[in-house]
Amino acid sequence: MSQGSNSVRSPAHRDAAEEPGSAWGLLAGLTALNVLAYIDRQLIVTLAPLLMDDLGLTRAEIGLLVGASFIVVFAGLNLLLGAAADRFSRPRLIAAGLAVWSAATALTGAARGFGQLAVMRMFVGVGEATLSPAGLSMLGDRVPPHRLGLANSVFYAGIPLGFAVSFVLAGSIGPWLGWRACFAILGVAGVIAVAAVALMKDPERRGVAREAPRATAGELARSLRHALVAKPAIGLVSLSGALLGFMSSASQHTITWLVQERGFEYSRAAFVSAGMVAGGGLLGGVVAGAVTDWGRRRHPAGRLVVFAILAGLALPVGAAFYTLSPSSLLFLPAWFVAQAWMMGWFGPLFAALDELAPPGRRASVLGFGLLVTNLLGVATGPWVAGLIGDRVSLTAGLLVGLAVGASAIIPLLLAARLQPLADLPKDAGRGYC
Repeated sequence: MSQGSNSVRSPAHRDAAEEPGSAWGLLAGLTALNVLAYIDRQLIVTLAPLLMDDLGLTRAEIGLLVGASFIVVFAGLNLLLGAAADRFSRPRLIAAGLAVWSAATALTGAARGFGQLAVMRMFVGVGEATLSPAGLSMLGDRVPPHRLGLANSVFYAGIPLGFAVSFVLAGSIGPWLGWRACFAILGVAGVIAVAAVALMKDPERRGVAREAPRATAGELARSLRHALVAKPAIGLVSLSGALLGFMSSASQHTITWLVQERGFEYSRAAFVSAGMVAGGGLLGGVVAGAVTDWGRRRHPAGRLVVFAILAGLALPVGAAFYTLSPSSLLFLPAWFVAQAWMMGWFGPLFAALDELAPPGRRASVLGFGLLVTNLLGVATGPWVAGLIGDRVSLTAGLLVGLAVGASAIIPLLLAARLQPLADLPKDAGRGYC
């Protein structure tokens, strides 16, 4: 950091530079939790063909289980729990959430119909709502800002890894022991991990004096409202997250699409999907995080500009994947690249929100971004795609989702234009993670 910068260099910031191992250790632990969270969250998706056969569910009902029944609760609590994470121990908050979502996952295996599945999905949403705002704010306090896009992308590698593991479980355990056993095994694994999570160290909060008083809920709400008025880029970035979330969540019908409209056998669809999600998702997250960090180092708004360019480049590749025949030589490469984008945008988006957040309100702003992304995008994407799939085709539903995601380019570029340059000095936080 240059001597002329007015940014606060707190003890947590010094620790991030002096103890790089602690930053990587925190990142590894939080990423492992995110992997487990996404395994539990996505089992409904990966087991969808078996659930449809056993319980008689429709595509639209699967879409509601993937989206609204989980996301409405999850998104609403993101904001509340983001505020709580600004006030209380973040590891203990995450541990409590882990206990709730793991118990609900185990009980999902006993469900007898759509209603019981929906209730259990709501409780999974309650528990998992603790992880992202608390975990991302912990990373923001421990990782240097110029590495934050990459660090957040590694955290969100939990999405492709969680997807991939859930596909492997579904493809192996599902046909052997049944879909109910998959939920029971994952739920028990999460409950076992609760004590270790509660003992994690909570980093000191960057830019906030240790003796600063904790704000009331009303003051937190006013602070968030002030941040949105003072920095409209926060709202625009959150809107782009909703559009991208619609696209990514609509794509969760892909395994059903492969089986029902592309002629894949279920186990083959599950295992090939696992490879694509793991390989493409991991590469996409790392590349998107590193490239947008590169843009950020060259201009304060560079992260958002590069982000928008990536969105534009991904559109034709995604369209090719959904329209090509599986026999085409381009089908698998297009699938790989499309999967990389579907799961690569999370890290850059939340790195941008983290940079825009005022000191001491990082988790609240991240919670707001998660609320908008999930409630407006993730909750609606799979349901709309499922409805179109029931009435027209899943191919049409997936293409609609892709088009909605492409429209995120507009708010991203507007946010880049509005992003306050003075708040983002180019040399802020230079060091290492």
